[in-house]
Amino acid sequence: MATIDFPADLLELERSAWAAQQAGTLTTKQAAAVHEAIGAFAEQAALPRLDVEMGLKKAVRHPEAVAES
Repeated sequence: MATIDFPADLLELERSAWAAQQAGTLTTKQAAAVHEAIGAFAEQAALPRLDVEMGLKKAVRHPEAVAES
């Protein structure tokens, strides 16, 4: 899978949701916002939604792995 150049706002949305998930405070509204943003970005970039979601999670949760690739 190629590295995807995610926009800063999408990265921040995922970072916020990941922090909330770890804290046990993630809301369905917050999760839905991330889901919708991923879908919109995938459509705009003409990329498979699953690839976008997996790449975004990797970029946020494992940035060291992304930097090495």
